[in-house]
Amino acid sequence: MELAEKARKVHETLLEFYGYPEWRNPLPAVDELVSTILSQNTNDVNRDVAFDALRETLPTWEAVRDADEEAVIEAIRPAGLANQKGPRIQNVLRQITEMRGSLDLSFLAEYSPQEASDWLLQFKGVGPKTAAIVLQFSLGLPAFPVDTHVHRITGRLGLRPEKMNADQAHAHMEGLLPPETYYSAHLNLIRLGREICAARKPNCPACPLQDLCEYYPDQYTE
Repeated sequence: MELAEKARKVHETLLEFYGYPEWRNPLPAVDELVSTILSQNTNDVNRDVAFDALRETLPTWEAVRDADEEAVIEAIRPAGLANQKGPRIQNVLRQITEMRGSLDLSFLAEYSPQEASDWLLQFKGVGPKTAAIVLQFSLGLPAFPVDTHVHRITGRLGLRPEKMNADQAHAHMEGLLPPETYYSAHLNLIRLGREICAARKPNCPACPLQDLCEYYPDQYTE
């Protein structure tokens, strides 16, 4: 089976198993950018607690940008690594303001996916995953974010080279699947990673992808 055919089969199987996923309501691009920076090296619950605390403490992004650094750090402490993430967020907001005159990234929706991604990647602390999330979930541009779950599962399935890192896997997965599948394939792979294909002790007998998986036969066949 060719790799692209296998990727489509994985996508179709997960659609049958989970159905079409619906994520939360889209956030404006700047909101999504900050939220995704907060999500680095933490879970969704802590990210959301920190994001809500930041918005409650400093209700506008201009206020966050101009605030005392310690106020931002304290607000986002639940997300972890606050001493790094606070200044990072403020610096990105300041740079966007300097370049654009305001904190509005809606103009990126008029760019090609590559142009929009490249524009976001110029900021320190914004990597391929962060850029891809903003494109896919805020700007309506096709992108395939690869987080820790997607990276782990695509490796176990043999959908990517074993030594390919997560940053490299974004473009690789975009080449395997048609753009209209990115949204649902990404979200269903994450769900599979959280519920079944865990990093430790994956529940392989419950997985709908056994027949497509390179990891399963070695671990669970008798």
